[in-house]
Amino acid sequence: MIAGVAWAADPVVTPSPAPVLNPTLSLEQALASVEGVNVNVLLSRETTAQAFELTRLQRAGVLPIITGTLAQRRSQGVSTAGVAVSGTPASRFDAQVSANYALLDFNRLSALRGSKMGYEVAQANYSLAVQNALTTVAQTYFAHLRNSRRLAVFDAAIVRAKSLLDLARNQLAAGVATQIDVTRADSVLSLAEQSRLQQITVLYQSELLLKRLLDLDTGGELRLADFAVKRADPALYTFSDQKSAFERRADYLSAQKALEQVAIDVRTAGFQRMPSLFLSGQLGQASRYFDDSNKGDTWSTGVVISMPIFDGLRAGADKRVQLSRKRAQEFRIHNLELQISSEVRLAVQDATSRNAQMSVAEKSVRLAQEELRLAQQRYQQGVADNREVVEAYNRLAIADDNFVEAVYQYNLSRLELARAKGEVRTILAEKGP
Repeated sequence: MIAGVAWAADPVVTPSPAPVLNPTLSLEQALASVEGVNVNVLLSRETTAQAFELTRLQRAGVLPIITGTLAQRRSQGVSTAGVAVSGTPASRFDAQVSANYALLDFNRLSALRGSKMGYEVAQANYSLAVQNALTTVAQTYFAHLRNSRRLAVFDAAIVRAKSLLDLARNQLAAGVATQIDVTRADSVLSLAEQSRLQQITVLYQSELLLKRLLDLDTGGELRLADFAVKRADPALYTFSDQKSAFERRADYLSAQKALEQVAIDVRTAGFQRMPSLFLSGQLGQASRYFDDSNKGDTWSTGVVISMPIFDGLRAGADKRVQLSRKRAQEFRIHNLELQISSEVRLAVQDATSRNAQMSVAEKSVRLAQEELRLAQQRYQQGVADNREVVEAYNRLAIADDNFVEAVYQYNLSRLELARAKGEVRTILAEKGP
């Protein structure tokens, strides 16, 4: 998070260093570079910096204001009848330092506290922008990994299709198959090659999206390091972290800070009817012309008490508006609490379900492989045509693709669980062997 308010220096923002761009990009490197390159994070950082400077502007209202002036005047008096007073025009030079200080102004002091709280809201919003960017980058990373694995699935399918075509041709040459078996096998190969061509475009699209998110050269080479989220026992998933998620979720912290800011604004509106005490003073020298040597000292001091008597009912209306905003923010927080609770519970359930689905997908791949082996044996023995082989081939291709998708969905479910608990980076600790 950006450093807190420190009046002696600008807020320190230290972005994470960009990763060393090796030919292979890991998920750790991708997430480490987010705060330094992601456009949404950078925009949120500038918003936070602006909130800090607005706090400084508000602070100026409770500090002494000192002004120095140099003035050379030339004037001639005029009577009430519009006739010039007898005498020659007069000249006067003044060199003065003026100071004004709000010794006691509840409205300004409360507004300053409100602006400080606004800066804390901006900090929480920055943290939220970081978490959202981390989530998007990790999702895109996993999607690109899935697309790469799916391309490998199509490559393996093409190898099997070519093997099937060679087998059909050999069987035809041996007189135990017909031309339709060759045609059927050739059709399977054509469909596999077409699917692979389509997947290349999908893979390129996810690559460009990831490069844009990480501000990488769109024409450069990009290879991703594998990241397998470890399989966890469903019994390990509990709801014990539900309440602690409130303390870690940036959106919830931002909403709480916004409520505190509105509460301060309510008090500020009430202070508009309070009196204010101001001190003022002037010290300088005066003469007829600026280069006269016989300048005389001038000074003045004063105390001003200001008390609003009638402001057109503005203060009351302003306070009622702020009270309405406070109630609305309380409604938002209550709804956010329900949302976070639901997200954590759903993420736990989804991660548990996706873990089980991976086991089912693995079993489907093994069964499809065995079915293809048996179908090939029957075809080689001449007891059936290659329709069983083609069907088994298709089921294995579907099973392989379903397993790749199951891994991807499981990774996303664990990522969503990390996000729901308030810190996306914890997904890095879930890397499996």
